[in-house]
Amino acid sequence: GLVNNAGVTSLIGPFTELRVEDLRRVVDVNLVGYVLCAQQAARRLTDGGAIVNVSSAAATIGSPGEYVHYAAVKAATDTLTVGLAKELAPRGIRVNAVAPGIVRTDIHADSGVPDRADSAVGRIPLGRAGEPDEIAAAIAWLLGPDASYATGTVLRVSGGL
Repeated sequence: GLVNNAGVTSLIGPFTELRVEDLRRVVDVNLVGYVLCAQQAARRLTDGGAIVNVSSAAATIGSPGEYVHYAAVKAATDTLTVGLAKELAPRGIRVNAVAPGIVRTDIHADSGVPDRADSAVGRIPLGRAGEPDEIAAAIAWLLGPDASYATGTVLRVSGGL
């Protein structure tokens, strides 16, 4: 199997201040990287298998005032997931995605707001940020035999966000 888990963004801020070089990096890492890795996996998985793309709840929220470009690229990840699932299903390859919400990772520091996981708690219905292990468990399930009938699914693991 393959887990596509690249995730970069740029500094959080208004869309009008997005720099072209930041946009290109986000697209290259989060989308072009996923496409190229999935292509290699599809070529190598000759007896079935699973691909899990890590998307984001931002794909459906849009992340206004923070990183609309990242949200748009993660929405493309969801579309990639559905399209590949349909194309690769006849070969026994399942393709799904996990869409985390706000999780305690370094991406927040990289975006210039290291305490974002704590400061955003008021927006999360469960009242807390997620932990990396919670996302990993969803990914492991989608990779494993218990998810043998799941393909083309975007599993939201976001605390209700």
